[in-house]
Amino acid sequence: MTQIPGVTAGDLQGKPTSASRTTLSHIMTANDTNLLGTVHGGVIMKLVDDAAGAVAGRHSGGAAVTASMDEMAFLAPVRVGDLVHVKAQVNWTGRSSMEIGVRVLAERWNESTPATQVGSAYLVFTAVDAEGKPRTVPPVVPESDRDKRRYQEAQIRRTHRLARRRAIMALREERAAQGLDD
Repeated sequence: MTQIPGVTAGDLQGKPTSASRTTLSHIMTANDTNLLGTVHGGVIMKLVDDAAGAVAGRHSGGAAVTASMDEMAFLAPVRVGDLVHVKAQVNWTGRSSMEIGVRVLAERWNESTPATQVGSAYLVFTAVDAEGKPRTVPPVVPESDRDKRRYQEAQIRRTHRLARRRAIMALREERAAQGLDD
């Protein structure tokens, strides 16, 4: 494994992005459909969470729980008979949290046409110990220019998540001070 510059010998050694990258594939059936006859968004979201959870567990070396789904974009409908590929990787790591980026691709199960992207998501996972308390994760080591771009974009998303949380908490405190109880 590659050591990240600035990480001391006493800290966890960094892990390359490729060490935990994974793909989960599933053929969609009639059991997966919604009232419109396409695959239910919740089915896709579960596959996304499953793949991201596998990546988070691999990277952290143990249990990890979904802390948030930052963004889920559905780009095209998925149909019965589509072979769905959910590709996930660690984009960024903090002390105990990890952002996992996920791409969802679909192709017809019986055709040799290229898969098309039908969705994407960003999830934040927290590594936990046996008592459910946060535990430290190894830093991720971006390997390619694409990995480095994803790392930088993840830092921007984290900054926005934290700023949004601070702004909401400040608004709630202000409303409470005014005696406005929601």
